[in-house]
Amino acid sequence: MFTQISLALNNFIDDVLDLASDQKNLLILKHKLNLSDSLDKGHWTTNLCLIASNIAKKNPKELAAQLALSLEGIEGIQKVEVAGPGFVNIFLTQPAFLQQAEVGLKLIPDPEQTTKQKIQIEFVSANPTGPLHVGHGRGAAYGDAIGRILEHLGHEVEREYYVNDAGRQIDILACSIFLRKFTCFDEDTFPGSAYKGGYVLDIADSISLDLKAEEINKETLRSKLPEDPEAQIDELITRIQSAHVESWSLIRAQGLAYVIQSIKADLTEFKVNFDHWFFESSLGNLSDNQSEISLAIQKLQKNHTYEKDGAVWLESTKFGDDKDRVIIREDGRGTYLSADLVYHKNKLDRGFSTIINVWGSDHHGYIKRIEATIEAFGYKKQQMQVQLVQFANLFEDGAKVKMSTRSGNFYTLKQLIDDIGPDASRFYYLSKQADQHLDFDIGVARTNSKDNLYYYVQYAHARICSVQKKYVGLGKTLPNAFSDIENFHACDELIQLALNFSFVVHNAGENLHPHLIVYYLRDLAQGFHHFYNDVNILNAEEAEQINIMRSLAVVKDVLGSALELLGIEPLDQM
Repeated sequence: MFTQISLALNNFIDDVLDLASDQKNLLILKHKLNLSDSLDKGHWTTNLCLIASNIAKKNPKELAAQLALSLEGIEGIQKVEVAGPGFVNIFLTQPAFLQQAEVGLKLIPDPEQTTKQKIQIEFVSANPTGPLHVGHGRGAAYGDAIGRILEHLGHEVEREYYVNDAGRQIDILACSIFLRKFTCFDEDTFPGSAYKGGYVLDIADSISLDLKAEEINKETLRSKLPEDPEAQIDELITRIQSAHVESWSLIRAQGLAYVIQSIKADLTEFKVNFDHWFFESSLGNLSDNQSEISLAIQKLQKNHTYEKDGAVWLESTKFGDDKDRVIIREDGRGTYLSADLVYHKNKLDRGFSTIINVWGSDHHGYIKRIEATIEAFGYKKQQMQVQLVQFANLFEDGAKVKMSTRSGNFYTLKQLIDDIGPDASRFYYLSKQADQHLDFDIGVARTNSKDNLYYYVQYAHARICSVQKKYVGLGKTLPNAFSDIENFHACDELIQLALNFSFVVHNAGENLHPHLIVYYLRDLAQGFHHFYNDVNILNAEEAEQINIMRSLAVVKDVLGSALELLGIEPLDQM
């Protein structure tokens, strides 16, 4: 029925409206055919005539009256009404409505207009300096969910984790492990900029070295250190590196491997799996003229850089940035931007039509400079989409849980998974638009009540499973089609809600908003629970029971499919 109505609307644009081809194309793209939010307004509604009136300079109500006449002849349409300033509401016959419900799960609006893309999503990418904390979990749930939704819509999706393994933070981790392993400081004097979490000691205990504690001159290591915490940790790194070259390299490598493995394990338990782990170190370094980073910078230096004060600057203002950026420091070392710009070139060189970066909200100011580097390499900045994600604020017993990797005082993602499970965690992370603040109360998430939205949705699915089990227990077979009975409309609102699923998914994928599916699940679960309380399901007349059970099967399938798009397993019992 959707296809028939869509075809009729397109024919109306071609046959009735006197428009140029570009205006027709614009109208086809802008007008919407939607399921009505209330059956009082019909089963379908369209704003075609409102949009057309602006383009064709005609009266919207007159256009709506013409469109209504052209639609009334379609089999399965009971009546058509003009509403408001020019909306057209379409009412189906009951058989047509029920037939539509049978194919509802396969219904995706405008399938011909969905251009399949090769898309890469890079998300989480937390520095591998410690376990993932609950703040990282939101980006993990979000990136994975949009990947699932885009795949459902037919796109080719690759998920990538960018490992920052070549920078100063890994040196700080290695230094922290060294200091813990050989008890170079007591708790009161342990460097303020080192990593202090218990996991550092766990890593230290896991590493075997030939180096013995008595071979380390701790007094020399601790003497005359700078007072500034950042300068102090840098000095300690330099001293350890120069005095214990082999041990340093081994600690750095094994410490990095330990953390990465723990991150992978936590993400796997969180149902997040990456197709590719990209290591920053694979880009090489600027001292090697044939490394990927050197060759890329050399390409930029032909047209888009200049030297000033001994540094190399990218002319990023030519591409919309607010100021030019240093990419090579005076001492020849690359900046953070130099590695990032080459990484983005690498991604686009791999043939992705769209790259999606899921970044923390504090990276907002970084967007324009990356867009500038993309254009400097000859790509279009529109090929990159950045989705900013606010960290989640976790509350327990009314108190905000602290999250600080350096201090070691933080609530890990693993703890959250162990506490309320991966599915409830994912659900709440996705329950609000990603760029908005999220206060996450794990006390509520533990309860079995309607205040716990995750429980409320899962209970709807489990409740339908229970009803189906009882129905079969009466010696009946679950119906696989609706019964054509007149004047029975008890299930209509519930069916209409279920039919909206594909439109919600399409909208969620188009706008990269998985929270829309959570909102939809809330509404569908609420619709079902109200239906369950109002309708005597197993005591209805036989013919009515068939349509009731068939409606519940459709709703159960939709609930299950929607949960699975969020990476959540639908529960059959609770």
